[in-house]
Amino acid sequence: MSDFHQSGPVTALPRLLTRPVEELEAAILELVPKFPVALVIPMVPSEMDRPALARIVDELCQTSYLHTLVVSLNKATLEDYERAVGYFERYPHRKVILWSEAPAVQQFLEDLGRAGLEVGRSGKGRACWLAIGYLLAEEKVDYMAFQDADVANFSREMIARLVLPALDPIVDFDFVKAYYARFSESLHGRVTRLYVSPLLAAFRRLIGEDPYIRYLSSFRYALSGEFAVQRDLVSRMRLPSDWGLEIVSLFEALRHRAPERICQVEIAERYDHKHQDLSGEDPALGLNRMARDIGTHLLRTLAAAGVEISSGRLTSLLAAYQREAEDAVADSYCVAWINGLKYDRHAEEINLQTFVSALRGSIEEFLADPLGPPLVPNWARVWAGVHEAGPQLLAAVARGPE
Repeated sequence: MSDFHQSGPVTALPRLLTRPVEELEAAILELVPKFPVALVIPMVPSEMDRPALARIVDELCQTSYLHTLVVSLNKATLEDYERAVGYFERYPHRKVILWSEAPAVQQFLEDLGRAGLEVGRSGKGRACWLAIGYLLAEEKVDYMAFQDADVANFSREMIARLVLPALDPIVDFDFVKAYYARFSESLHGRVTRLYVSPLLAAFRRLIGEDPYIRYLSSFRYALSGEFAVQRDLVSRMRLPSDWGLEIVSLFEALRHRAPERICQVEIAERYDHKHQDLSGEDPALGLNRMARDIGTHLLRTLAAAGVEISSGRLTSLLAAYQREAEDAVADSYCVAWINGLKYDRHAEEINLQTFVSALRGSIEEFLADPLGPPLVPNWARVWAGVHEAGPQLLAAVARGPE
């Protein structure tokens, strides 16, 4: 059972009781005629080889309130696309398989590039961005929800809890972020526990109660891949194409909405999804790469928000982070111990040193280029630059493998 203590500017909606999913869905069904909602699942072909996606499809087949299911398939071949079409065939409601590597979609992206619009590289961020553009161009839904494809214990209650706070006109949130506890026989969520949370704590020690740091710190799981967003807001949100997607989307939501229009909701007591390799020896892979991308985006976004980030302060940040992360390891041990979970302290210390190295890399990258590559433009910017981009994207997706 969660608690209902509120901390920071972002309202938290905990899961205090087991509310019947039928009750949640009945409330949604009353709202969707006026506020249609779509679900986006960004995925790579390997997800079709894992049982998690099969369970997700099984659960979604039991829902009836989604206007459209968009499967945004990226890093895929023609064979992968055809397999995805067959894989989702049993989903009984409206669905769209958006294949990023389709020739017509690639041509569309090249046309945007020639018009001076940076489209980023292939990845989860761009897969979400393309799905957003497609749904905005259709003009059929008012809200979009995003769900990762690797959740082993997925249930349709998770989606219902995610979208209801956005759809209900009484509470009326424009951006809803999911949170949950990640554990099985041991604690998971290493990047959140040992990197993001200690890093934000280190920032607070160095610069005090900055509003952006306070905002980020109020999220109980800032790196969750599940969120729901209102159409007008998402049309103005810029996204990165790398691992910084979750952090940058939080900043973009705050950039265009007051914190009172943003909330977080606990969608499950426990969440179990694919665990990335640490890749401690290779900063271009796994959690090592994820931590570096997150750190670089965090530094650049804070700098853009007016936070003073000098080279001297960054040296202090690295030392402060290590101290906070060491405390986080001790805290994690205590949490695991009281709950009877396994805990490999040596492995956790290795994780910590990898994250220290990743933060050092982020700092070096930030100092070398404080601006970095531009984010993928928001769709309001795309419409302004290429007036026919909406119809062109719809036509490109409709052509499929042609």
